[in-house]
Amino acid sequence: MATKTKPTQEEINAALWSACDSFRGSIDSQGYKDYILAFLFFKYLSDKYKDKYEEFKEEYGDDHQLIKRKMAREPFVLSDDCTFEYVVENKNDPQLGQLLNTVFEKIEDDNKKKLEGVFGDLDFNSSTKLGDAKKRNQILKDLIEDFDKKKLDFRPSVIGTEDVIGNAYMYLIERFAEGSGKKGGEFFTPNEVSTLLAKLVAPEAGARIYDPTCGSGSLLITVAEEVPFKKGTKIRNCSLFGQESNGGTWALAKMNMFLHEMDAAQIEWGDTINNPKLIEGDNLMKFDVVVANPPFSLAKWGAQHAADDMYKRFVRGVPPKTKGDYAFILHMIDSAVEGSGKVGVVVPHGVLFRGSVEKTIREALLRENLLEAVVGLPSNLFFGTGIPAAILIFNKGKKSDDVLFIDASKEYENGKKQNKLRETDINKIVDTYTEFQKTIGKDWDGVEKFAHRATMEEIEENKFNLNIPRYVDTFEAEEQVDLEKVKKEIESLESSIKEVRTDIDKYLKELGIS
Repeated sequence: MATKTKPTQEEINAALWSACDSFRGSIDSQGYKDYILAFLFFKYLSDKYKDKYEEFKEEYGDDHQLIKRKMAREPFVLSDDCTFEYVVENKNDPQLGQLLNTVFEKIEDDNKKKLEGVFGDLDFNSSTKLGDAKKRNQILKDLIEDFDKKKLDFRPSVIGTEDVIGNAYMYLIERFAEGSGKKGGEFFTPNEVSTLLAKLVAPEAGARIYDPTCGSGSLLITVAEEVPFKKGTKIRNCSLFGQESNGGTWALAKMNMFLHEMDAAQIEWGDTINNPKLIEGDNLMKFDVVVANPPFSLAKWGAQHAADDMYKRFVRGVPPKTKGDYAFILHMIDSAVEGSGKVGVVVPHGVLFRGSVEKTIREALLRENLLEAVVGLPSNLFFGTGIPAAILIFNKGKKSDDVLFIDASKEYENGKKQNKLRETDINKIVDTYTEFQKTIGKDWDGVEKFAHRATMEEIEENKFNLNIPRYVDTFEAEEQVDLEKVKKEIESLESSIKEVRTDIDKYLKELGIS
């Protein structure tokens, strides 16, 4: 094959963002993101399939039957009328929206094991979302032509084997989340928060990793990337599982896994609390690592059914019907392997100190010695909310009953719309947590004004209130004021003012003004 000029990650990202112009001004970003991401996925499938076909053709010449048999063993198949080239040839079809729907439906039907449902219920022929036939056809034609650009050639022979398409997909998801206001937080966890959480739970080779509210799958993928590759492959040595309640977002997660070559991941669609899909026999499936950024204080999470829960997740107490935070926490803890499983969850600060039944649940978890660390994060890190959050780490293999408290609320970089955790901030938190684990039974109390190792006695004295300022003193004493010096400065200023007033009066008299 001819040598191609390899585009950079930045060039691909910029070309993709530019492709969104086809929709801008026609529908909002929340509406068009699914179309763009689906088209990116389709173009990737088509280019990758075409590249493999050309590779076999170069190797086997005109032996079409052999090439066909070889192609049938690939992870997915595309018929001639399901390729990007076919779509380009038919971009002037008066029924272009329906043609695209047919192409995507056929791709799913021909690849039921790997790609069933991956395009969700996306309708390229929707007059409600894309306008009348004339407007719709022009938008879709523009989109096809945008993806026909040189910089959006996704063949491995052009872009290499690096994860540039997976990175580009994540880039687009983050840009859409930024522009989607409150809804942005429903499908994407900021990369820096995902990275911090991944490093705190530190999955080992062979781990089963689970996210019960997986959104578009970004957190799950980031945690998996902490695991080494299987020897001699580019496949992470772990297995991934997730569940997502929103059908469109579930489809994004399926695409995301495929683009990151983690298509063996089992991603289920459904309400995790009311209808958990990851089941073994009559019990919840168990995982080595469980992570999540659940919706904060979700109302109507299903409290009315909790007492009859067949998996007994709420024996420690039924969370309030208007705040589902502990429903997700309890599900995650019960999904972790006994004796060694780790749980990392992002929560609003109210989880740390609210009373009533939440205090009862919190106390039960502490008395069972499950909570290992509480990490307070800066405000305005998350899409759609400026409130500060915390990360809770639960460990079913704890070696002591101490709990680490970290106040990282001041460790961040200011941003125009969002604050960001820097690499140094992440490392400081992770290094402190690692030191806490290494010094169990040794003389290490923490880091001044940043971290504190709290005993169970301290926590009991605080009546199981986990509000971080109760354990980490970040008070900065004000510099002592020298009153005598201040007095002299005031006297000097008053004297200067008096002199100025005298000069002004003299000047006014000379002008005949009294």
